[in-house]
Amino acid sequence: MKKFFILILYIILYSPAIVFAVEAAPRISDREIIEELANIRGDIKELRAEIRANTEAVKQLREDNAEAVKQLREDNAEAVKQLREDNTESIKQLREDIRWMFGILVTIAVVVLGFMLRMQWQMHRRQTQMETTLEAHKDEFLFLKSLIEKLLPPKGVL
Repeated sequence: MKKFFILILYIILYSPAIVFAVEAAPRISDREIIEELANIRGDIKELRAEIRANTEAVKQLREDNAEAVKQLREDNAEAVKQLREDNTESIKQLREDIRWMFGILVTIAVVVLGFMLRMQWQMHRRQTQMETTLEAHKDEFLFLKSLIEKLLPPKGVL
């Protein structure tokens, strides 16, 4: 019972406070409603115009962006083409340089080989002359050798 009494007391005391918290809205006339609707329609028209303008601006930006991308791709393709041409030219120049150096190397090798063959030919010619001279004077050399051996004292004397 005590709970029931407290509940009744609570409802009586706090219910008017809840009712007093709601504020009554002022009366709006039809004319004010129509004016506000007209303002809202004007605002909507302005917003639609802004949206159209923004849409056109976005479309223009996309076209400009597509054009810029196309130009960049063309520039990139041209730069790549130029780099390839430069690379090809550099490779050709390197090949020419290598051929030139190889030609010099072959020339030097031929000169050295020629020098060696000439020296060998001269040495062979001199050897042949010496052998011919030795064959021609063999008897004289044997005579001189025997004469020198006779003139030398015996080995144990000196």
